[in-house]
Amino acid sequence: QVQLVESGGGLVQPGGSLRLSCAASGIIFSINDMGWYRQAPGKQRELVARISSFSSTAYADSVKGRFTISRDNAKNTVTLRMNSLKLEDTAVYYCNKVPPLDSWGQGTQVTVSS
Repeated sequence: QVQLVESGGGLVQPGGSLRLSCAASGIIFSINDMGWYRQAPGKQRELVARISSFSSTAYADSVKGRFTISRDNAKNTVTLRMNSLKLEDTAVYYCNKVPPLDSWGQGTQVTVSS
């Protein structure tokens, strides 16, 4: 059974940084493209960063240059480092395969507020 467990969210001021982590189990992690998604209140879930099985990366324009995704295939983890956070980055953040499975983790709340 697939399990995705996100952690690392919190409350941060604009301009601050956070590091999100996701631990995956129940999938052959190393061969899958992985991504970080987010869902803000009243909005659809969106893919903000993705990393291929070969560790090539891509980002949504809204986070490009501020967020960095990485993976550790030995530990089955994917990390999202977020810098220069903005108010509009406030959302629940999830990790999943790209394209995503039907099953999602609980997510981790990121709140950017002064």
